[in-house]
Amino acid sequence: MADVGEVLMSVLSTIRVPKPGDRVHKDECALSFASPESEGGLYVCMNSFLGFGSQYVERHYARTGQRAYLHIKRTRKAKEDDNNSGSGHPPKKKPTRLAIGIEGGFDVEPDHYEEDIKVVILPDRQEVTSELPSLPDVVRERVSQSMAGIVAADSVSHALQVQQWDGEVRLESKHAADLKQLDNGVKIPPSGWRCEVCDLQENIWMNLTDGKVLCGRRYFDGSGGNNHALLHFQETRYPLAVKLGTITPDGADVYSYDEDDMVLDSKLPEHLAHFGIDMMTMEKTERTMTELEIAVNQRVGEWEVIQESGTTLRPLSGPGLTGMRNLGNSCYLNSVMQVLFTVPDFESKYVSNIDKIIDEAPKDPTQDFKTQVAKLGYGLLSGEYSKPAPDPGEENDTSEPRGDQIGIAPRMFKALVGRGHPEFSTNRQQDAQEFLLHFINMVERNCRSGPNPTEAFRFLVEEKIVCQQSQKAKYTQRVDYIIQLPVPMDQATNAAEELQEAERRREEGDPSAPTVRAQIPFAACMAALSEPEVLTDFWSSAVQAKTTATKTTRFASFPDHLVIQIKKFTFGLDWVPKKLDVSIDVPDTLDLSALRATGQQPGEELLPEVAPPPLMTPDVEVKGILGSHGNEEDDSLYSPLLCTPPSAPVLDDSTVCHLCEMGFPLEACRRAVYYTGNTGIDAATNWIMSHIDDPDFAAPLVLPGCSSGAGTTPTESVSEEHLETIVSMGFTRDQATKALRATSNVLQRAVDWIFSHMDDLECMDISEGGRSAAESESAREPPPGPRVRDGPGKYELFAFISHMGTSTMCGHYVCHIKKDQQWVIFNDQKVCASEKPPKDMGYLYFYRRVAD
Repeated sequence: MADVGEVLMSVLSTIRVPKPGDRVHKDECALSFASPESEGGLYVCMNSFLGFGSQYVERHYARTGQRAYLHIKRTRKAKEDDNNSGSGHPPKKKPTRLAIGIEGGFDVEPDHYEEDIKVVILPDRQEVTSELPSLPDVVRERVSQSMAGIVAADSVSHALQVQQWDGEVRLESKHAADLKQLDNGVKIPPSGWRCEVCDLQENIWMNLTDGKVLCGRRYFDGSGGNNHALLHFQETRYPLAVKLGTITPDGADVYSYDEDDMVLDSKLPEHLAHFGIDMMTMEKTERTMTELEIAVNQRVGEWEVIQESGTTLRPLSGPGLTGMRNLGNSCYLNSVMQVLFTVPDFESKYVSNIDKIIDEAPKDPTQDFKTQVAKLGYGLLSGEYSKPAPDPGEENDTSEPRGDQIGIAPRMFKALVGRGHPEFSTNRQQDAQEFLLHFINMVERNCRSGPNPTEAFRFLVEEKIVCQQSQKAKYTQRVDYIIQLPVPMDQATNAAEELQEAERRREEGDPSAPTVRAQIPFAACMAALSEPEVLTDFWSSAVQAKTTATKTTRFASFPDHLVIQIKKFTFGLDWVPKKLDVSIDVPDTLDLSALRATGQQPGEELLPEVAPPPLMTPDVEVKGILGSHGNEEDDSLYSPLLCTPPSAPVLDDSTVCHLCEMGFPLEACRRAVYYTGNTGIDAATNWIMSHIDDPDFAAPLVLPGCSSGAGTTPTESVSEEHLETIVSMGFTRDQATKALRATSNVLQRAVDWIFSHMDDLECMDISEGGRSAAESESAREPPPGPRVRDGPGKYELFAFISHMGTSTMCGHYVCHIKKDQQWVIFNDQKVCASEKPPKDMGYLYFYRRVAD
């Protein structure tokens, strides 16, 4: 074997020192979930800084020729008793914040590992410790700098774990030091506070400038105050207020309206004394804002029922029974991916071919979608990581199994699928349904060739609209992946009085209030889905006017796997978002055969393919409509089949801006204003709420009679630079041109458009061989529909995802999956046999087809 010094000299040119911006993967293998805590440790390439487990480092060496790796091995230390009983030392201070890794918060694994670091040279695995042998200075300096740089660098996974916990880390207010306080003689009593405007006695705040005692903000669920403290700030601009009832010798809740955040006031005792309040004698009588945040996210009984907290659950382990670590509000991702990898299509696409996928992975596999999905799938199904987690406290003498596993931490996967997304790239809680659709979209984009596992969920929906005046019909089909099932609250089988009384007692804080939920029959939900919808403002091409129509929705095909979303999240009469606390008797088997679409019936007439007239605006005067007004000599008569399409309508900008401020997408707001004819905010808002579930809800506004977006024409030139960018992604020039014309030459929108119209584009007859456009058009066959599977409409339930909390933006998700006729609960790292699966309280239900 060659001398270590000679070997280091031979690989010196490949050893790099990490620079700012280099991504150092020293906590997780790029191809597996091996880590420095794994049995074989982790090997970090000293050139690319990619990490590899012991089973993949040889493969990386064989593929790249890179020989120098920094081997990191961590061994868990025995944890000392936090109470230090008998040692004379005080117990460790309990955390006072939810924040992680900050003063007063939870520590993240502080100093509980012994770390062994050395350089390993492949293929003979020669080892070089930190005490470098006698080597030339240039060699010793380069190797030691590289080792120190890798060890000192923030790993990619650590950077992803840095979380912004809203409301937990408070900063000193910029107004605290020089806060103006009025000498108005106001003195505040130590108790008995009421809002000076509405007499409310809860959620009371005192302005620290003038001593006004007023109620706080109204919360999103309708509780809280009446906004009088906020209104006072808007009138006076006095910035700081303290929540009366939270004042103790240790501090209080202080809010800065100007900074729009909870803040610290280092001069709070002085500011309170100005109004006669002795901070050292005050006692807490109200919950703090942090306590309110925690309480408002927990419905009575919901957490215990869904997590099966009242029973002793038997831990499970083995292939297909691997837990996933919560990376900070990542339970929505954990639940969705656990379910997806029980679908055979995803297993065969990614897990069965993992060796081939890894062999074909690009230079940096951490950024490759197929590799990271395959890595996650193999980690969940192989059983390699399905091992009990070490008990952090006691030795092996626990009387009951805890069910927690070492599991896998999908850091690379989460970073990759969330990259560039305004929500999934954050550590905030998300809607599991939205993430499911987001992931399906990513799979679609990455499966342009080869099997596409999302076809298991894809189905066609047929919508039939019948004009009630002419009795003529219009049929359209669209692709969908999820059924959204409405919840008809008026169909509850338990008495309304019982529900109202239980809600009243809960709001009053009665600890003995029973948990009563509205019992909604599943049949009533299906009836609400299938019953005809009345359209009161439908423009009929048969009568050339607005009239009433009915819309009926049916299945044009039945997928292999059916996803049903219970629409528990809705808006109240005052537009306040709320979650419906309901119990629905979801069946184990489902027969949807009666909802099969029938298509056009014999003798049924179809509505003419004529677009509605242009929008009437102050700048456009429509004198007549062909077939209903005017005469043949009137040039102003409009028919989209005979005349030039109208210019872009003049939309009411104030209405559009108002809708955008409410949080709706810009294009949806433009569509709402357009289709309601500039008739005002109320009509536009009603249109949005009626069409919010439409697949093209936020699509660019396309004018009647036009095939492209507003502001473009089929002959408008496109940006050559944008064209080359899209062509470089593997699309043809014709496909890129069509996408750019459909999106007003906006590159990012064109890329999104092209991926959402893949089935249409793949059917384009590309004619770059010399045929004229006319010849190409005449030779083009009608494009086939999207690829969908079809079969009997009979299904059985195999999984469901449940949500706990008042909003999809908070709370917690768990999933139950049926494995070998046994229901299993996956609660992040905890995997156990389910005793009482709460099938009536799910949010997303997953069914698979059963043969006749």
